[in-house]
Amino acid sequence: MSDKHISSQFDAELNSISTHVLEMGGLVESQLHQAVYALIHMSLESAEQVIENETRINQMEVQIDHEIISTIGRRQPTARDLRFLMAISRTTQNLERAGDEVARIARMVKSIIQNGSPRNLPSSELRMAADLAAALLRKTLDSFARLDTTMAVAIIKGDDAIDQEYNGFLRKLITYMMEDPRTISPSLDLLFLAKSIERVGDHAKNIAEQIIFIVKGEDVRHAPMSEVESVVG
Repeated sequence: MSDKHISSQFDAELNSISTHVLEMGGLVESQLHQAVYALIHMSLESAEQVIENETRINQMEVQIDHEIISTIGRRQPTARDLRFLMAISRTTQNLERAGDEVARIARMVKSIIQNGSPRNLPSSELRMAADLAAALLRKTLDSFARLDTTMAVAIIKGDDAIDQEYNGFLRKLITYMMEDPRTISPSLDLLFLAKSIERVGDHAKNIAEQIIFIVKGEDVRHAPMSEVESVVG
């Protein structure tokens, strides 16, 4: 928050909430990298560590929600401050859901390893989409820290690249399954993994929309890109 309040304690509370959101986002980003590592290297240890950390992400969401409710109750914020706290709540929800998708990737990898499914899957082809999703999440956290709406618009556009990767990968998997029915089961595993990665990108995009809401006071969810760019100016 760039604007100062009469109460320095109020500023401290808002800054504390923002810091905790960034910490939560950093953990989700780290989890995504580790889940992809588990997938590429078929690492049971890495997959299990991601699954274990899911609880920590959930706990962070609960903590931030408690801070938001407590601040609203004691400070009775109005206008921009209330908008900020509402957007923070939506942001933590999206981070928690992104964490859920990452944990889902880890569980699927663990299942593939334990069930002895074929390991000659084109899993490395998911790395590009995963790298795009991780980079998008990192940019989203940077944009949130700076309340940078220009970067937020770029993030919303960047989600399209992840969607294109997913659609291209889907077409490739369909070709594999048509050419060799024996690849249907492992290909479906990869399809679900790819969808979870694509959903992480969606949640990063949702957070970028909340940044615009904080700064401009306009809800651009579901708005066409031309309207989003007009709001940001």
